[in-house]
Amino acid sequence: MEHAISFPALGLDFQINRVAANVFGKDIFWYGIIICVGFVLAALYVNTRVKEFGLTSDHLMDCLILCVPVGIICARIYYVVFEWDYFRENPSEIIAVWHGGIAIYGAVIGVVVALYAYSRVKKVPFASLCDLAAFGLLIGQCIGRWGNFVNAEAHGGPTDLPWGMVIDGGTAVHPTFLYESLWNLVGFIALHFYSKKRKFPGEMALLYVAWYGLGRAWIEGLRTDSLYIGTLRVSQVLAAISCIVAVALLVRKYNRLKVGAAFYVPQKAEPAQAAPAAQPSADAPAAGTEKPAQEPENQTKENKKGGS
Repeated sequence: MEHAISFPALGLDFQINRVAANVFGKDIFWYGIIICVGFVLAALYVNTRVKEFGLTSDHLMDCLILCVPVGIICARIYYVVFEWDYFRENPSEIIAVWHGGIAIYGAVIGVVVALYAYSRVKKVPFASLCDLAAFGLLIGQCIGRWGNFVNAEAHGGPTDLPWGMVIDGGTAVHPTFLYESLWNLVGFIALHFYSKKRKFPGEMALLYVAWYGLGRAWIEGLRTDSLYIGTLRVSQVLAAISCIVAVALLVRKYNRLKVGAAFYVPQKAEPAQAAPAAQPSADAPAAGTEKPAQEPENQTKENKKGGS
């Protein structure tokens, strides 16, 4: 259960036990703890942003209750399908998730389907749900990849780079778990700040698919534990296709917004109506006439005195 993992050129050495604790005779693995930490942090972050995307904390809770089991089941199904030669001979292992064997793309596909179903039932915007899910996935994947480090798995082939990782005294290999963790961290930071000025619903989700697909297509080519269809790495092909599709959709949407802005004509304000002329009162003098000025009372009395 222990692995000696080192980075010789960096002077780092770790002796890591996959088991964190034993509770009532059951081993609690660090991998599961790390995944749970990533899940909790992702949920806490997304909860701070729900109102910005027109949703509520209740919507988030509903989605978590729905998407977590669906994501785990679909991640396992994805793995089993592409490792069917093994599971056909060992059917009892199909449900043994605790023995390892889940695939993130299976989880992503399952979550998207679950969110779509939820959006139709609850009448909430599907695009906004996907935008929030993108943040959660980036956080979860960034942290969750360190579970692969503890398990000494998901690494690449031999390398002579300064950060090469040595497992149990073997040859230095690419620490692809670290590449993907850092890639997701950069993606999360970029989307966090850019989201403040997002241009349309669903933009964050498409940017996530493009960013993650680009990085995964590169990183998957370095790994030694890929799932294959013939000679093709399944996740690498899926990553490349999803990246291209996402970029195409983003370009199309941005062009539409640009054209729409170019032809937008602001609505002219309606001219103010002139106020109706005031009607002369009954006591007011007619037009062209003046009301004779009234002589002061003192002047009238003096005139009378002078004439007596």
